[in-house]
Amino acid sequence: MPPVLRLVLCADTHLGHGLVVPPGDVLVHAGDLTCSGSLAELALAADFLASLPHRHKLVVAGNHELCLEREPEAAWPLLARVTTLHDSGTTVAGVRFWGSPWQPIFFDWAFNLPRGAALAARWARMPAGIDVLVTHGPPRGIGDRVGDGRHEGCDDLLARVKVVAPLVHVFGHIHEDRGAWRMGDTLFVNATTAEGRLPATVVDVDPATGRAEVVPP
Repeated sequence: MPPVLRLVLCADTHLGHGLVVPPGDVLVHAGDLTCSGSLAELALAADFLASLPHRHKLVVAGNHELCLEREPEAAWPLLARVTTLHDSGTTVAGVRFWGSPWQPIFFDWAFNLPRGAALAARWARMPAGIDVLVTHGPPRGIGDRVGDGRHEGCDDLLARVKVVAPLVHVFGHIHEDRGAWRMGDTLFVNATTAEGRLPATVVDVDPATGRAEVVPP
């Protein structure tokens, strides 16, 4: 019987490397490692990730990782010590992960696409049969409420997640709406750490039962 896999989820650290990072099997970072998105900042973030004890480390780029989009030949090798998910997947202990950095246009940052066909085409690459989905941005209406009450999530992402129905969908991007919600069989987690001021979120995935549960701090 496959063992329960403990995921340690974070996002939006923005070089706030004093955050609490509990032990676990897989560290998942859902993007915004940096502030200005420079190569120097990405190198600092990469060193921080490398210093953590988790055996498996999975990372999706965030909208602040400008160097990954604008200086890819220099930037991507800085993340060689972790597994990056860029419209791609990996499997850990029988649990299937897939990740993507894209979000609806958000100021003049990285990995922006217009709402509608462009984003829908990206989400169409998301395969069936995945257990844990990692995106930087949230789906519409779940963990996506900003300070003035607007919902900034992606409609097309929500539509695709409903079809694929992963056990867990983890994201960040919206610092004001951290939390966990369940819709059908999917546990949605906005794992923002708000510049490292909040601790990582811990989730146990049980492949035997097909359930995922947040572990209380």
